[in-house]
Amino acid sequence: MTRRKSPNVYHKPRKSRGTRPFNRKKSPLRRAVETLAILICVMAVLCGGLWYYIAYAPAIPEETVLYVPSKASYRQVCDSLRASGFVNDYRFDLLAKIRKYPYYVKPGRYILPEGASTSSVVDKLRSGAQDEVHLHFGRMRSLSGLATTVGHQIEADSTALMALFTQPARLGAFSLFGAPLTYETALGCFMPNTYYIHWNTTPEKFLSRMIYEQETFWNDQRRAQADALKLTPMEVITLASIVELETNKNDEKADIASVYLNRLRKGIPLQADPTVKFALGDPALRRILKSHLKTDSPYNTYLYRGLPPGPICTPSAASVNAVLANKKTSYLYFCAREDFSGYHAFATNLNEHNNNARRYHRALNERKIR
Repeated sequence: MTRRKSPNVYHKPRKSRGTRPFNRKKSPLRRAVETLAILICVMAVLCGGLWYYIAYAPAIPEETVLYVPSKASYRQVCDSLRASGFVNDYRFDLLAKIRKYPYYVKPGRYILPEGASTSSVVDKLRSGAQDEVHLHFGRMRSLSGLATTVGHQIEADSTALMALFTQPARLGAFSLFGAPLTYETALGCFMPNTYYIHWNTTPEKFLSRMIYEQETFWNDQRRAQADALKLTPMEVITLASIVELETNKNDEKADIASVYLNRLRKGIPLQADPTVKFALGDPALRRILKSHLKTDSPYNTYLYRGLPPGPICTPSAASVNAVLANKKTSYLYFCAREDFSGYHAFATNLNEHNNNARRYHRALNERKIR
């Protein structure tokens, strides 16, 4: 008997009882939850981006130096930032108020680097982490000149500084080398250099800092050298100020100092031309005439023996050290060389000195210098 082939019949597989149908619709609640989750994620990303833009995105287009005066208000700080090119000031205002900076405004000089974020700017200003000023002054011939130079570099202007220098009661409250300061000795507090100080330093704090620097410079060795010369540190500074104005050549300062030290020991008037210029109030005077030598002033060392009442400029460390070196010479005179090199011809007697002086004056006449 031949078996009949079964016809090709497709049998639909039975559904498993535990399997969901693929085309089952999501419930409204689940769709709402998923939509809410997506919205929350989007909002989180947007808020994060916005916060980054407000707080951490670069906000300073180029390096800015911001000065916050003493007793400045928060609004003044905002105005200064705007004037300095801080174009995104609304971001600063928002973040500053969040961090309560308006209640913690601190004066000072602040360097805001290029690309700094709003957050870093607010934090720096709020903490008062100001950047120091590199205060520099060179040889100063008067307290007024010093006040003008310093007043251009710190918050205290020349008027405020001169008010301190010219009021005996205020100035006398400070002392240098154990002696109260006077208008005549105050110039001895300052040594030409570069100092790192806060921009909002007051006149009193500035003077205190200069006194500290000067007394630190005068270590035990220098004080011992001054004692050996039978001079006080202030007298050494006064003599050094004369040496400072006599020459710009450091390699001959010790020789010039020896001339004046020899004269002091012998009781001979110093006859220093720079003191005459100081007495006349004319530091630019190029040629000292006989009429100038008659100026009645305690600073005129042609009329008055010994040292003047105080320094006639702020001497450099090189000039002070030249005096303290106490170089042993027999020189009693010196005169500028006729070659105008800036160096001097030294002499041990008046006849030799007069010859040197004639050559120099002849050169002045030839150049028609009066």
